Amino acid sequence: MKLASLRNGHPDGQLVVVSRDLSRYADASAIAPTLQAALDDWSRAEPALKALSDKVNAGSVETQAFDTANALSPLPRSYAWADGSAYVNHVELVRKARNAEMPETFWTDPLMYQGGSDAFLAPTQDIPLGDDSWGCDFEGEVAVITGSGPSGLTADEAADQIRLVMIVNDVSMRGLIPAELAKGFGFFQSKPPTAFSPVAVTPDELGEAWDGRKLHLPLVSHLNGEKFGEPECGVDMTFDFAQLVAHLAKTRPLTNGTIVGSGTISNKMDDGPGKPVAEGGKGYSCIAEIRMIETIYDGAPKTPFMTPGDTIRIEMFDREGQSIFGAIDQKVVRYTR
Repeated sequence: MKLASLRNGHPDGQLVVVSRDLSRYADASAIAPTLQAALDDWSRAEPALKALSDKVNAGSVETQAFDTANALSPLPRSYAWADGSAYVNHVELVRKARNAEMPETFWTDPLMYQGGSDAFLAPTQDIPLGDDSWGCDFEGEVAVITGSGPSGLTADEAADQIRLVMIVNDVSMRGLIPAELAKGFGFFQSKPPTAFSPVAVTPDELGEAWDGRKLHLPLVSHLNGEKFGEPECGVDMTFDFAQLVAHLAKTRPLTNGTIVGSGTISNKMDDGPGKPVAEGGKGYSCIAEIRMIETIYDGAPKTPFMTPGDTIRIEMFDREGQSIFGAIDQKVVRYTR
């Protein structure tokens, strides 16, 4: 089933069930007023939502037209948002571009940071930018929403707690990152609000593309209307979602509605850095990666970061070409108080 949160004046929105083709929706507030409420009572809410989803797709219940412009991120705010960096190829390129050695532990122990989860951007909401020097970048990712569990979960136990899947634009201010990391305390100002897809889907909705731990489909991004990337999410993923969730839960309990991100989707090509789509490659899921490759080969980056007026669209399609999650479709705008 596919779930969304529509604007209704409340910070957490109104829970609705969306048709498989994303054209219609039915109000689900009689089952749970919000997605967080459904996750907190999943054993009761999930079968009721599934029954409503079946009716929506069969056309046997009253529905209304679904417009992504009215959708918030599925969880407009959450108790926890932790983003990993599961595609170590991406991390390796970042370090190589600045002539930094890659620690061997990066291949065995996931990188993860805890992001701001108090206010996510809606999937079609503008990205505010206060200063072009901040280096505004998009990051196309996949994320899962979890149930709950005790600390010390095994990877198999963690896999059982994956409730929903989404796609992500983890907005980054690249120009602010070096100074923040140099302090030794991690990201904060360099990671403004993140945006998620209009709908979150249960893993069974993904069919064979979901193996219980990874999603095996391309993530397609268009920067200013031009295809920028279409890397395969199931390829070059060093740590799967079960491992990422277990990593998060090593010393803390897992809570209903925790969002765990994959990090930027990144593919190698011929055992080397990826290539642009125009050159026969899979492209990239962030601007920073092509800038790294330009630095490695040409000595300096040439692709600019986003500035006001630029647009980014991130979407995933099934094997028949149907959009699965709806599109994250955003425009960068100048921020003023």
